[in-house]
Amino acid sequence: MISKSEREQIIALINREVVPAIGCTEPIAVALCVAKATETLGRKPEKIQVLLSTNILKNAMGVGIPGTGMIGLPIAIALGAIIGKSEYQLEVLKDSNPEAVEEGKKLIDAQAIDIALKYGIEEKLYIEVICEAEGEKATAIISGGHTRFVYIAKGKEVLLDEQASHSSAAEAEDIELTLRKVYDFAMTSPIDEIRFILETRNLNKSAAERSFKGNYGHQLGRTLNSRSTSLMMGDNTFTHILSYTSAACDARMAGAMIPVMSNSGSGNQGITATLPVVVYAEDHHKSEEELIRALTLSHLTVIYIKQSLGRLSALCGCVVAATGSSCGITYLMGGSYEQVTFAVKNMIANITGMICDGAKPSCALKLASGVSTAVLSAVLAMENKCVTSVEGIIDDDVDRSIRNLTLIGSKGMNETDKLVLDIMTSKRCN
Repeated sequence: MISKSEREQIIALINREVVPAIGCTEPIAVALCVAKATETLGRKPEKIQVLLSTNILKNAMGVGIPGTGMIGLPIAIALGAIIGKSEYQLEVLKDSNPEAVEEGKKLIDAQAIDIALKYGIEEKLYIEVICEAEGEKATAIISGGHTRFVYIAKGKEVLLDEQASHSSAAEAEDIELTLRKVYDFAMTSPIDEIRFILETRNLNKSAAERSFKGNYGHQLGRTLNSRSTSLMMGDNTFTHILSYTSAACDARMAGAMIPVMSNSGSGNQGITATLPVVVYAEDHHKSEEELIRALTLSHLTVIYIKQSLGRLSALCGCVVAATGSSCGITYLMGGSYEQVTFAVKNMIANITGMICDGAKPSCALKLASGVSTAVLSAVLAMENKCVTSVEGIIDDDVDRSIRNLTLIGSKGMNETDKLVLDIMTSKRCN
């Protein structure tokens, strides 16, 4: 049984990690940092220098920026300076309007924005912004978390300096989780204490439904939801899961001004942890309490895995998030804790190694791959079938299996990550 104090810690952890976001998290985090530097400067900057870690740059290059009809970092940076409000956090650009976009274009055309890699750092999530105007300068640095400021200065006056602390220091206070603890929390917590998780359903399902009505990204969600596709794949829970999940991603990656509920700094992870569970619950007429517990299990599993993987890595986030949704679906199917562990092992055995090659509209395809595997893993788990410890990286201990996954993603794929970025930055696009 989880004690009341532990429950409070876990609830606080979920509330920190599961938050609303508009647009892809990485360019939005850059815009947030620009907004803070601009506010510190006290005037609109004439010059903006942005220094980024490779993972931030990779995930910010190819996505639409909400309310702009444009792709990439420059317009996000410009809007962060023009209309960004740091108190909005990951909704920093929600006040965007056509006039601000036009002003942002002028700032870009004036070549006032300089974007470069930050060398000599190990932190995978690092954003440094230097704003200058009328001979004055202000600096803001985000590190270790998409909204975690570690340094703020105006001229020589240092207003905040937490750079000496390790990037994970902010997470050191978090309760140490295991899959067993995650499961017990989701199953035994008083329902009113975790009812807030339903907001993930409200935001992410709304994003998918709005996407069905628009023309976003590659329109994978609409395609999967179409009559022609249903004739081939059927009109069933499986196709509903694929269409809703990919539709929400279509809208988000295309830059729609539509909020989603993120998980561990990623909107796509929040979508993937939410919508397969919601769709299964609704299609199979599960109770509100069952849905709440399933969503809690899904989202907290993602948080648990990301604690050791890190916020950004070479491993596609949908691998982690779909593992969470597979747990939630397994529970909704009537699965036990043991069967939930089977689902986790099946997921790890199947799609470990899926690379992250940046945030972009085609992420919808990866989410669809992830959640299709989530359903398959849950189905196998309910038949008491799981990949065994004599196969690949799976261990009898489910937590050790998770550590094997995160070691591959956080350390083993570092060279892959560098190569992916090299390919992305060197190719010529017509």
